[in-house]
Amino acid sequence: MFIRALSLRDFRSWEHAELELSPGRTVFLGSNGNGKTNLLEAIGYLATLGSHRVAADAPLIRLGTERARIGTTVVNAGRELRIDLELNQGTANRAQINRSPVRRPREILGILQTVLFAPEDLALVRGDPGERRRFMDELCTARLPRLAAVRADYDRVLRQRSALLKTAGRQGRSRGSGSGSNTELTTLDVWDGHLATHASELLAQRLRLVHDLYPYLAQSYASIAPESRPAAIGYRSATLPPEFLDPARAPMPADTEELAAIMVRELAAARPKELERGVCLVGPHRDDLDLMLGTAPAKGFASHGESWSFALALRLGAFELLRATGAEPVLLLDDVFAELDRRRRTALAEVAATAEQVLITAAVPEDVPAELAAVPLRVETSGGPDGRISRIIEPAAEPPPVEPAGVADDLGNGPGSASATGT
Repeated sequence: MFIRALSLRDFRSWEHAELELSPGRTVFLGSNGNGKTNLLEAIGYLATLGSHRVAADAPLIRLGTERARIGTTVVNAGRELRIDLELNQGTANRAQINRSPVRRPREILGILQTVLFAPEDLALVRGDPGERRRFMDELCTARLPRLAAVRADYDRVLRQRSALLKTAGRQGRSRGSGSGSNTELTTLDVWDGHLATHASELLAQRLRLVHDLYPYLAQSYASIAPESRPAAIGYRSATLPPEFLDPARAPMPADTEELAAIMVRELAAARPKELERGVCLVGPHRDDLDLMLGTAPAKGFASHGESWSFALALRLGAFELLRATGAEPVLLLDDVFAELDRRRRTALAEVAATAEQVLITAAVPEDVPAELAAVPLRVETSGGPDGRISRIIEPAAEPPPVEPAGVADDLGNGPGSASATGT
């Protein structure tokens, strides 16, 4: 799998860009603030429908504009697919596949697979559980794109059930009963069933992921830090029985049904506390991915170097897992070589040297290991009425002025240009 073309319009600092890319290794060079990371962020967004830097879409839309557009042509096993995405201020985002609109943007998931390494990855080890849940869910969705709909349904039911808990608990306290009316409690029973159904599917895929990722993670960490304690992962949940949490346990066909039954039972047991507090206390939104070094948790016990090694091993393990079970993902390396010591740089470079396509950002050429022999493209910025605007500078010479691209469809994506241009 590789990206043949990338187009941007009004995404972050990019007013307009059209890039033609090839398999192999490409490095975007430029000092901090010139917009090179924005290119990888856009590609990662097409693969996951999320940014690795911000939680909301608004910062992705260039200042002074109402929408941003990202488009790419992906080649997978010789077959080309074009995907286009429009991010809108205040209205729903829109997407197209091969210039045909789709009902929901999540329908593009699975067409492009990426694994992104970034300085923010340290939060996988040292950050909140939400960082690790996101890592699991994005990797699960890369393996099974339909899980995006399950995650959306789970979040919707969770919000509605939480609102009902607050209402029922407040009314119960006003009556002195501590619980809601019979109608409200009956409605809660219905929402419990919906939540359990979606939660069981999400839990089954997370548990399968932990089981499948474990050996790749352990092997990657051992290669990066052979002198360190062995690394391991496990699933942490106050809801599930211990046998489900063992990463060595092979997933079973009946797991989803059994997990749904466990969820219903645990929701019923937790209801008095939930009504009292007005929040949902049971479900995968409260779970975590355990990261272990020897017998100690990595968070709080790992050194800075060990934490970086664990974060790097998680990404390397994800890359090898996707590579082993499907199309090889595009590898995105965002200013990570400058953060790594010689051993970690070498381990990452060895993997990158075998990947079909690698897109790298770096401040200077010396940050990229020489053995990668990456094709350089320089990124610079200039001032504009709506802030700084990024552009690609060809290595050989200054590019000619770029005319505004024509509108080829209702997302506003124009035809591709030659090698690499941008304004």
